[in-house]
This record gives sequence, structure tokens and C-alpha cells, in this order.
Amino acid sequence: MKVAIYIRVSRIDLHPENQLIELEKFCKERQYEIYKVYEDRISGIKEFRVALNELLIDAKEKKFEAVVIWKLDRLGRSLQHLIKIVRLLNKYNVDLICKTQNIDTTTSGGKLLFHIFGAIAEFERDLISERTKLGMERARMEGKQIGRALGQKDKIPRKKEGYFNRYKKEKLEEVFI
Repeated sequence: MKVAIYIRVSRIDLHPENQLIELEKFCKERQYEIYKVYEDRISGIKEFRVALNELLIDAKEKKFEAVVIWKLDRLGRSLQHLIKIVRLLNKYNVDLICKTQNIDTTTSGGKLLFHIFGAIAEFERDLISERTKLGMERARMEGKQIGRALGQKDKIPRKKEGYFNRYKKEKLEEVFI
């Protein structure tokens, strides 16, 4: 079977290689042919991710038969987003295989586990958000500045990515139709 590997870490300073090494070993043991490795270094709450979007476009074009991931929370932190991705993969006849959580969406038991673990990933994300908000509120009460100081300008100019992001979003919307 030809598969795509999707790996993600939340920040640029983290190392996705740990996931990749294990997933490549997993694929080799099962004699899966790896079509491509898609890697994102961005928060899982972001729906539009460059590598994930590319993966969905390639899935629509039938370039592989399954997507192999480390854990569901690497694919997304929102249950609705996870379900949306899996529905798209099903629409394109692409299976989802999650190594650490033994999820295979071709079986009814795998579908049940997917929904349970997806809900847990969303719950975990909500807890992190609540703790962050509490910490920020405490810091405000202590008189600390939260975020950028008023009137402060960036020391490094920001990239102008608006056109590219709109183009990628339009391309991805074609996949979701």
C-alpha cells in the first residue's frame, strides 16, 4: 500500500524527527511504500496549514491510499476539524492510520476510537487555553504588560504573505468542494 506520512510539531524549535523515525519504521514493518512525508511546524488549532493542505490536495488526486500519523492531536486539536479531515479522506478513498492509538478508520471500532480520541484532544486543547487565560489574567492583575507595548513596532519587517495565503486557501477550498 502507498501511504503518506503526516507529522506536526507546535513550534519551530521542536523536533518532528522523533515522529518521523518511528513512522518510517512502522511503515517498513508493514511493507508500506511511502509516497511523501508532509511536515508542519505550527499549532494544531490552525486549520490552514501548508503541509496539511498539500496532503489533502494530493489525497484528492489519489497519489496515495492511506495517511499515517503518530497521534490524532498531531492532525488537529478540534474534533470538528479532525472529523472534517477524515470525511475528506474517506471521500477520496484514503484511509487514516494512527500508530500510537491503533486507529484505522476502515473499521467501525477504529471510527469509534477516532471520535473518542478526537474529543480528548479537543478537551486537552481547551484545558491549555483555560490555563493560559488564567495566567494572563493573573499577570494583568499584577500590573504586567500582556502582549506588545502600545506604539512598539516590529524590529524585523513582516513578510507580505497575503496573496500567497489567499491563493492557497482558494486551492484548498477546491479540495473541500
